Amino acid sequence: EFRNQLPDYFKGTSNVLLAKDLDLVPIGTMAHEYLQMYQTLGVRLRDFQRAALEDWVQEYRGDLGIALTDVLGMDAFLVDFDLYFAKLFDGLRHDSGDPVVWGEKALTHYRSLRIDAHTKRLVFSDGLTIERAIELYRHFADRAQLGFGIGTHLTNDVGLEPLNIVMKLTTCNDQPVAKLSDSPGKTLCDDD
Repeated sequence: EFRNQLPDYFKGTSNVLLAKDLDLVPIGTMAHEYLQMYQTLGVRLRDFQRAALEDWVQEYRGDLGIALTDVLGMDAFLVDFDLYFAKLFDGLRHDSGDPVVWGEKALTHYRSLRIDAHTKRLVFSDGLTIERAIELYRHFADRAQLGFGIGTHLTNDVGLEPLNIVMKLTTCNDQPVAKLSDSPGKTLCDDD
């Protein structure tokens, strides 16, 4: 069991049922669907990310402070992730695109806002293996706090190629929503 073998490194699980059943810390960030839903809640479409981030801050009051960046892609996210949000959120979560490019953009953004990235956490969670997590650690460890969400490649240890099944919203409140990812295969929208 990871908790016993690597207590300094294993911090919890994003699987709430496993956390409950195994007395682990439940760890996670906002879901893509949370941000996607804001595309239909009456704010200008242009402002949906800011509205979602603001409501998150108001609801959790400093807890659960890792923001998901890839509903419209990192570049569009950073336009909305201004000094206000960058100070309020503890860090950012990578879930699509090249993780090194993403991390460098995050660090550049924090630097442009005069925020010491050592006070922020970069969480990598896109199809990670232990080996890739170590590579990313070596690349970023001296520049920011780091976290790694290793799921499929940690729990699928039977030698089979894992299925890539991802569920996202396509509509909400009878309106289409989109996820425009930094990884082309993860883009999702049924409405032209």
